Amino acid sequence: MTISMHDASVGVFVPHLASLSGLLDKGAASAETRKFDPAVLLGMRLAPNMYDLAQQVGEACRHAVIASALLARREPVGLPALEHDLPGLQARIATAIEFLESLPRAEIDAAGDRDVVFKLKSGAELPFTGRSLLLTFSVPQFFFHVTTAYDILRHAGVDLVKKDFLGRR
Repeated sequence: MTISMHDASVGVFVPHLASLSGLLDKGAASAETRKFDPAVLLGMRLAPNMYDLAQQVGEACRHAVIASALLARREPVGLPALEHDLPGLQARIATAIEFLESLPRAEIDAAGDRDVVFKLKSGAELPFTGRSLLLTFSVPQFFFHVTTAYDILRHAGVDLVKKDFLGRR
């Protein structure tokens, strides 16, 4: 069986970013029902040395955008500033999805054996082929952050189940 690079990148990132948006909506609804400021959720983390919920959402968007931009030979879209408010995070997710959906399928599909370089926030550079970037770095990073966001919300008492994580298929 063959799977295209586009299907393994944009085809994975977009629906799970949409699910992440839905998780945030459920978090906001839970806060409203339980009568507390939903911004409290955004500062929650699973451990003191982990990113908080807002940063987890930000990193999921960042990894999806940068990986897909590298595969498509495009400059990544400038994501809205990482704010610790729900509208700001929803805007970040929407911007990421819009950018991903705009990328040319053929260019991404041709990227499997192409050399790409992922630049870390520290400035360090990691060399990959398009395929190894996607399969060994970017998709695992993306799912780590989406899963951690889900886990933070669950830990906070938001009524979530696996289908909320997986989204509607």
